[in-house]
Amino acid sequence: MAPRQYPTIRQRRFGAELRRLRDAAGMSAPAAAERLGADRTMISNIESGRFGISEERLRRLASIYECDNPELVDALARMTGGRSKGWWDEYRGKIPPDFLDVAELEHHATGLRTLQTAHIPGLFQTEDHARALFDLFVPALPRLEVELRVAHRLARHSVVANDPGVPYVGLIHEAALRMRIGGRRTARAQLSRLLEESERPNVRLLVIPFTIGGFPMAGDTVMYASATDPHLDTVEVDSPIGAVFFDSPTQLANFRRRLDLVEQVALNPNESRNLILEIAGDL
Repeated sequence: MAPRQYPTIRQRRFGAELRRLRDAAGMSAPAAAERLGADRTMISNIESGRFGISEERLRRLASIYECDNPELVDALARMTGGRSKGWWDEYRGKIPPDFLDVAELEHHATGLRTLQTAHIPGLFQTEDHARALFDLFVPALPRLEVELRVAHRLARHSVVANDPGVPYVGLIHEAALRMRIGGRRTARAQLSRLLEESERPNVRLLVIPFTIGGFPMAGDTVMYASATDPHLDTVEVDSPIGAVFFDSPTQLANFRRRLDLVEQVALNPNESRNLILEIAGDL
């Protein structure tokens, strides 16, 4: 089997969890490979996401590591085998790979919770808003790349729009709602789109008003993607150099706690819609 040159975040996430199971068992990678009857480098390659593994071998490894969490083993088993291509793969090599990693995480998530303090959530951006946003890049992006990024962003909407849509909680700061990206008309249409999306049964949009002052993670852009087993949850945080991913148990617990605290100070869904309407009326 040829190694993957550029493993996706989902493939690396799978490997990271296997590494945690091996570490918990106090076993070296060569020792695990010997017990599995495989080449001594195989375990390291699986844990880095460079090699895949069959479900049978996954379950044998879990037994070798004496993992007593059958739900986690079943969830890992669903991540084995050949990687089926998703719609985002048509953009591979054309836009940044972390854009594709985010789309793949969303596609496989059982729940999404996001925090946006300066931007409208990508899943709900209109075409004009997204294009105006990408046009702000310095240095300017090539026109073809702008259009590819816009098309990719619009396609991500399917995770909440398909039946059944993934449960989604979006925490949006008032500042993001008042930023007139693309001008008044584009901003007004964007707020109208948010109001429409907030009516979906699987979507809760909660506004963080200026009046609450400071709050945890103020200034951050965060996505918490829940998995079929909580051990496989993943957090993505935007940074100036691209997406940064977190998956250790301590990190996940800290992000859950911080998001819970932000949700406690946000307006409820009805109050949030009323504030969005008020802001739209000011445009």
